[in-house]
Amino acid sequence: MWRSAPEFWARDGILPMLLAPLGWAHGAAGALRRAAARPYRASVPVICVGNLVAGGAGKTPIAIDLARRLGAMGREPHVLTRGYGGALAGPVEVERERHGYREVGDEALLLAAAAPTWVARDRAAGARAAVGAGARTLLLDDGFQNPSLARDLDLLVIDGEYGFGNGRVIPAGPLREPVSSGLGRAGAVILLGDDRAGVSGLAHGIPVLRARLVPAAKAEAFSGRDVVAFAGIGRPEKFFRTLERCGARLIARHAFPDHHAYDETTLGRLAAEAAAAKARLVTTEKDFVRVPEGFRASVAALPIEVDWADARALETLITPIAQGASGHG
Repeated sequence: MWRSAPEFWARDGILPMLLAPLGWAHGAAGALRRAAARPYRASVPVICVGNLVAGGAGKTPIAIDLARRLGAMGREPHVLTRGYGGALAGPVEVERERHGYREVGDEALLLAAAAPTWVARDRAAGARAAVGAGARTLLLDDGFQNPSLARDLDLLVIDGEYGFGNGRVIPAGPLREPVSSGLGRAGAVILLGDDRAGVSGLAHGIPVLRARLVPAAKAEAFSGRDVVAFAGIGRPEKFFRTLERCGARLIARHAFPDHHAYDETTLGRLAAEAAAAKARLVTTEKDFVRVPEGFRASVAALPIEVDWADARALETLITPIAQGASGHG
């Protein structure tokens, strides 16, 4: 996975054109892998939350929201994730009291707060372990391009502002596969924010569910406050803008690579900067789990939630899948 998206991924130019043959090869290799795969079929329904670009689409908050909804429906969801950035290959169930991000990755720790979560590089093995532990629905976090586990519904999360970047495949652009092949396999698109990239015009015949990532009610505490903000996510500028929309005054903003491992030296410098400015040190919930224990009392996390334009349409889509007697629907 790319730790930080190159700037040229956002727009076309000479370098993307020169790298295009490598992108074609990447896309072709993925297509061959999917064509040759014999996916494992779990005995319970499987819903995948994925994306087409490398990093920053807003997939994890959507997966958390769906896990909570499925739980409220009594579907006993378990989440499967690769555990990017963690050392454990699994299958292993995430225990927030015992595991740290170095073992299971930052996203797994967030997901585990919403539903039982399994780290499994081998998705089929993870599915078997989760079902054995009582899962009645499996929620696959990421894995849209991984053909090893059969799914009953594929949801593609797309950032309406960024869209597909320059429209080219890695390394020429941010796409994990061509847009046409991805949309062709999707059961629905979840479009986050305003559709400035014209995504909905490409999703012919596919339901498009609209939503926004918004600060939770507790974020009101930042209104009118001076803050020093830092983030190591796919697109840190989105976090900074969200803080400003909360009414916070950003004294400084620091962007780090996605999944950045913060050390005590870095946090000490940031804390000193905030103290000198009499400001609050603020980061994302995903970054907070990577903050060293000794600094967590001095760092605040901005809570966010998913605001659906039509939550009923979402539930109409997922309910018949989740209530299927088996993975065969």
